[in-house]
Amino acid sequence: MLDRLQSLADRYDKLSELLCDPDVANDPKKLRDYSKEQSDLQPAYEAYMEYKNVISELDAAKAMLQEKLDDDMREMVKMEIEELEERKVKLEERIRVLLLPKDPNDDKNVIVEIRGAAGGDEAALFASDLYRMYTRYADAQGWRTELMEANISDLGGFKEVIFLVSGKGAYSKLKYESGAHRVQRIPATESGGRIHTSTSTVAVMPEIDEVEVEILDKDIRVDTFCSSGAGGQSVNTTKSAVRVTHIPTGIVATCQDGKSQNDNKVKALQVLRARIFDIKRQEEEAKYAGERKSKVGTGDRSERIRTYNFPQSRVTDHRIGLTLHKLDQVMNGDMEEIIQALTLTEQAELMERENHA
Repeated sequence: MLDRLQSLADRYDKLSELLCDPDVANDPKKLRDYSKEQSDLQPAYEAYMEYKNVISELDAAKAMLQEKLDDDMREMVKMEIEELEERKVKLEERIRVLLLPKDPNDDKNVIVEIRGAAGGDEAALFASDLYRMYTRYADAQGWRTELMEANISDLGGFKEVIFLVSGKGAYSKLKYESGAHRVQRIPATESGGRIHTSTSTVAVMPEIDEVEVEILDKDIRVDTFCSSGAGGQSVNTTKSAVRVTHIPTGIVATCQDGKSQNDNKVKALQVLRARIFDIKRQEEEAKYAGERKSKVGTGDRSERIRTYNFPQSRVTDHRIGLTLHKLDQVMNGDMEEIIQALTLTEQAELMERENHA
């Protein structure tokens, strides 16, 4: 571990030199790449510097115990050694986490798709509740959200809603949300007071740029049509809505919420790139299907990951057995406790794999 940390520190110092080089300062791409690399290394670098300082203080304190000291001073030195040993252990644990393999998509923006599944109108209403939950969570994180596409049901829910979340670390936190979300409650349309169970599916995909997934003009078909609102009524007499079909894969992306046909095409291509990348990622993971499956799942939207029980104000994440009795807060965007628990579970799994590697 110490060898890896020293190599990391050497690279961090080298990047500091490079960022002061006038040639790099005048090259926007190099400046951006080196700055990002150093920013990624900084948490581990700072933890290592603190660790080295603690080791140095610990060695000095232990050396003092070999000298002639009065009882009070000896006791003080022993207490200092205990405190430093405790800091050393905590820093070692933190550094092990910081050195775990990082998902290359963690810092990316995300495209989130929510669809009403089993349950008709109630599923669509729950999809709108999930949309509100995620946008409020994004606001609390200081992220920006942008609606890309919405298919509204007759009762005002979402048959489908697609939106972009922009902000540092958006994918690292929201990636655990892919899967089937189940709700148990009395629907507004239920006159008999019976509890119904409905589901909505969530897919979280990293935003992919044109370099990572190249879409050639010859490989797509672009259709335009008039935008429509709830119930299918026309809300736009011009053909501003766009449907883009990727011919090699058959993947389709539609957008009608932009101000112009060009805006809608740009957004549709954003979604298309993310979907193509997501399919490729799932195919890659399928190659390793024989390996032990992660507790936090693979992002398969058919996997039931969470239940929201309104009568008992209970939310349960089935992957890690976490139950919280604060459903109202969660639905208002207070999701950090769930996401932190999922993050820690994944980190523990990665550490276990590293130890057995």
